[in-house]
Amino acid sequence: MIQEVVGQLPPESTQQAVGYPSLFLLVALGALVPVVPTGALVSSAAVVAFHQTDPFALLVVFGVASSAAFLGDICLYWLGQRGVRSRNGSKWLQTISDRAAPERLAQAQQKLDEHGSVVLVLSRLVPAGRIPVMLACLLGRMPMRRFARGDVPACLAWAATYQLIGILGGSLFPEPWQGVVAAVGLTLLISGAPAVWRTARDRFSR
Repeated sequence: MIQEVVGQLPPESTQQAVGYPSLFLLVALGALVPVVPTGALVSSAAVVAFHQTDPFALLVVFGVASSAAFLGDICLYWLGQRGVRSRNGSKWLQTISDRAAPERLAQAQQKLDEHGSVVLVLSRLVPAGRIPVMLACLLGRMPMRRFARGDVPACLAWAATYQLIGILGGSLFPEPWQGVVAAVGLTLLISGAPAVWRTARDRFSR
């Protein structure tokens, strides 16, 4: 059934015309609303690009993903800054705070004090690490310009990492859909591993 659907896919030009804008919008939205599995989206797009004949397809996916992630981060940080400056806060700042465990926020603030904006790069690569570090930046009143400078390499490293996962999935299987399934499974496993580890650790520590 899946093979029949894949066989009916539109030509590459149509896939690119629809796929690239969709990837940009979904990744940017995922940066603003941290519930969209953006890593899986980038890996899946990389698998499809790997099997296309366009030699620049992978480069375009990398550019689209990294720029969308950066735009989403900047917008979320700007909204968070408004909440920090406001006496009554904001729903965006509250959303960020709710998704950052107190112990992870404390660790992020400590690392930010020790290593500065370099921590932003690691926060993008560590599952569930982006929000605590961003909140620490907000509470530390880091200027937007400094945050943006640190976020550029962070988004580039993030896009490259998940694109490599997609390339790996695409190279292991002859059919694009097989590589997509493998890449999505691997990214979900990576993103879910820290939560599973924390849950198991809390149970055994009781």
